[in-house]
Amino acid sequence: MAERLTLELATPTRLVVAETADEVVVPGIEGYFGVLPGHAAFLTTLGTGEVMYRAGRDEHYLAVSGGFAEVRNDKVIILADTAERPEEIDRGRAERARERAERRLSGRGVEEAVDYARATAALARAMIRLQTATRGR
Repeated sequence: MAERLTLELATPTRLVVAETADEVVVPGIEGYFGVLPGHAAFLTTLGTGEVMYRAGRDEHYLAVSGGFAEVRNDKVIILADTAERPEEIDRGRAERARERAERRLSGRGVEEAVDYARATAALARAMIRLQTATRGR
């Protein structure tokens, strides 16, 4: 059994993380799951949330949304639609996105029909980005 995991997290445009970790926690479509060395292999759809990986005592967080995660006994590969480190997140932009999504969901100031699924997804992404941004400060 491997003593550590290899974590690779990529988006369509870049490799975000390629590191060794002791533990990885991932937002799956049906909830968060944790991976330790020697984990059973599986493939799942990625949800919107924070990926946390721990190397020694240091915890690192990334905001992710959409994609897939593959787990092997010694490797976690995440192919995300979007992924951002805390220092990459524009808090002002994320706050404006949250406000827009909340306004659409409340029906205030909206003339056209609201796509509630899209507005709810936008709100979830904005909230995770804001949560992750606070971890980098």
